[in-house]
Amino acid sequence: MSFFSGLDFFITLIIAIIPAIVIGLNGKSLRYYRGFLTCIFIYLIYRNSLMELAFLTGYSAMSLGLVKLYLLSRIKMGRNKFFYASAVIITLCPLILSKLESFVGHGFFGSGSTIFGFLGLSYIFFRVIQTIIEIYDGIINEIKWYEFLEFLLFFPTLSSGPIDRSRRFSQDYSKIYTGKEYSELLSNGIVKIMWGLLYKLPLSGTAMYIMNTYMINKYDPIHIIGYAYSYGLYMFFDFAGYSLMAVGTGYILGIKVPDNFNKPFISIDIKDFWDRWHITLSHWFRDFIFSRFLFNSLSKKRFKSKLTAASAGLMINMALMGIWHGLELHYIAYGVYHGILLVIAELYQKKSRFYKLHKRDKVYKIVSWFITLNLVMFGFLIFSGQGRAAAIGLIEYLR
Repeated sequence: MSFFSGLDFFITLIIAIIPAIVIGLNGKSLRYYRGFLTCIFIYLIYRNSLMELAFLTGYSAMSLGLVKLYLLSRIKMGRNKFFYASAVIITLCPLILSKLESFVGHGFFGSGSTIFGFLGLSYIFFRVIQTIIEIYDGIINEIKWYEFLEFLLFFPTLSSGPIDRSRRFSQDYSKIYTGKEYSELLSNGIVKIMWGLLYKLPLSGTAMYIMNTYMINKYDPIHIIGYAYSYGLYMFFDFAGYSLMAVGTGYILGIKVPDNFNKPFISIDIKDFWDRWHITLSHWFRDFIFSRFLFNSLSKKRFKSKLTAASAGLMINMALMGIWHGLELHYIAYGVYHGILLVIAELYQKKSRFYKLHKRDKVYKIVSWFITLNLVMFGFLIFSGQGRAAAIGLIEYLR
């Protein structure tokens, strides 16, 4: 069984949420039933891989112990940078080892298996690091073990997000909705699930079929462009569909999981795109990598200007995002590519008089949208791992 995939998962999900609907419509707390369902679904998903289940359990327990210990040290010793850095590094180590293991040997045991990795590691990592950073900032002053574990393991968002924030999750965790409030939440959740199914099944499947049947391994310009577009549409419908179903399921269980996509292909510039695409991931990197780098650089006068500091921050931010996807060259190139685009956009929008004069003009917005869309689709070609083959094939074709 896999999350939001296959008839067995959806039949189980439908059966499982019926009691939740009854509980919610009667104005009762969903907290205990939601926790029970998370345990059940984790068992069903991981039962065929006891090693993954063991590492998921171990990493979650370690994370709970670590944040509790770090919170205690923060209260007793203040903003000690050694303890802060140690907590971040300990949390980061399994993720680094998993990425290295996957890159170097596709698993030390072969067949793509990994010792350190497990389904959901990357997304749990984001939640743990966010909690540690906000403890360091003094924003979080209490950790309830049961609430923290459900925040890490909440099953709709465990394997691929969206990436929630602990304080936002906490607002919903103990909330008891009235029947009327829950009825609205339920209807919104069902609508999101239905849209997710539409995205995930016919639309994603059609884009994949076109890509694999008509576009792949053909290196004339038309087929390369067709591959980039069909792959980009496949990525969007597949991931946005998953995200919508995760968000909708969260709603039905009383958690208002944040949306992850907002019409990204209507973006009028690359900055607008990253405010619409994989929103919870891009905003996580913005808040915890870019903004902190920029503030630290300005306070230490590391660069001559704020614009230079912002440009360096954008490059670091996007390169790290690429590395997070994997250590393969095409993932790193994808991150660097988008970093360069964001730097160019930042410099152009801050320095260009033409932009300031025309940015609200309708024709300008249409041209900017068209350029942005094609830059984004070229980025997906890089991300797909087919960029090098397409470049070599195109050179051969043009000869």
